[in-house]
Amino acid sequence: MDKLQKPELLIPAGSLEVLKVAVDYGADAVYIGGKNYGLRAKAGNFTIEEMHEAADYVHAHGAKLYVTVNIFAHNEDIDGIKAYFHELKETGLEEKIDAFIISDPGIFTLAKEILPDIEIHVSTQANNTNYGTYLFWYGLGAKRVVSARELSLEEIKEIRANIPDDLEIETFIHGAMCISYSGRCLMSNYFTGRDSNRGECV
Repeated sequence: MDKLQKPELLIPAGSLEVLKVAVDYGADAVYIGGKNYGLRAKAGNFTIEEMHEAADYVHAHGAKLYVTVNIFAHNEDIDGIKAYFHELKETGLEEKIDAFIISDPGIFTLAKEILPDIEIHVSTQANNTNYGTYLFWYGLGAKRVVSARELSLEEIKEIRANIPDDLEIETFIHGAMCISYSGRCLMSNYFTGRDSNRGECV
């Protein structure tokens, strides 16, 4: 890149209260989940009405709103995800959501078909460990790719040198305490039958 850009500080929020605090204390963007299809099932998460309020609040303060749809879908999830995307469109959220955070290629495809004007950021759940993967997602229309949490700064620097300037890199700087590889957790599923990759981690 010719010049350094100011990094975006992105914060998760499981409720409207947390979202407002994050924005009030300087978050450039906040990511939230709906009641289904996100990986933070234990968070309060947002109804459609709360998403509208959240979007209005962050935009009034010059911030952005991203919505996670980052489960790894099984066959029985597909119809529900289609209906969810149509609901977001029909209720006017298509105009208010700045980006989706998605990990599953099938969900990515549905989002592009149903809500083509919303940017897509590829979640760390997709295990994005090399610049070839970044180029793959870029070719499909992703605006940003979230690096696997295990990458070193040197690896991220090498990715930056080998991808287009307009493809953004996001990386975690705090969190990620799971025993996993980029959050694709297996322990919960193995011990309790609750699938972490569909939002039910214990």
